[in-house]
Amino acid sequence: MLYTGFVHSRAYYGYFRLDVFAVGFDPIEMALRSLRLATFPVLMTLSLVGVLPVLPQLLPSLGVPDRTVRAVARAARAVARAHLAFVAAGLLLMLAWRYGHPWSFRWAAPLLVAVGLLLGQSDAATTAPGHRHRPGHRAVAVIAASLFLMWVVALAAGELGRQDAHRDAGQLVRRVSVVVLSTDTLSMNGPGLKVEDLGKDTHFRYRYSGLRLLVERERRYYLLPLGWRHDTDATYVVEDDDDIRIDLYPGTQPGR
Repeated sequence: MLYTGFVHSRAYYGYFRLDVFAVGFDPIEMALRSLRLATFPVLMTLSLVGVLPVLPQLLPSLGVPDRTVRAVARAARAVARAHLAFVAAGLLLMLAWRYGHPWSFRWAAPLLVAVGLLLGQSDAATTAPGHRHRPGHRAVAVIAASLFLMWVVALAAGELGRQDAHRDAGQLVRRVSVVVLSTDTLSMNGPGLKVEDLGKDTHFRYRYSGLRLLVERERRYYLLPLGWRHDTDATYVVEDDDDIRIDLYPGTQPGR
């Protein structure tokens, strides 16, 4: 969970050009972020992975006719015996990815390899009667499949983190609104940012509005101007001290 949360956070805040170690997150926050991967497609996939290997044994208890059970068993054996095709397909996708062919769902490549390796260790994967897999070969295949599955999780978490960041960047107006009051001018500018001089007789003379809060850690506020663009605009880091005051307001809510 910590690993998954770290990968998601790194991708999310990396989109805003921030480093998760510089921002500072504790292990509990990282673990909670890993729950972002508990989406409906992921849960469905895990359920299918758990059910499919025992499906031929499960069907008779559900009252499925023997003819259908035998057909499902034959299909399962055919899929298992095609395990090398899964591995080859995954490797080809990795090569396509490596040599610059962009495509979504990159996690599908290591997933195909892992599925192929695990299918190859099933009893249905061989046509030789009484054949048994050697323990050493099985251990190597299972370890390799586990490493590929970890890669799948990392790619999926990173992709989801970037998607979440892109979505939030497009909905900045809904985030907490921030007004920065400062005794001196600050080097901040950007689309949607408004700077006001409140007069020399005012302690906090300069007022900066049109900002939205990305995250706050240890009196540091990481801010984005409204209309922030990923390719060109800066993410501002403002530290709350005696020369600066931070005011927080509600963001614009849907329907208002």
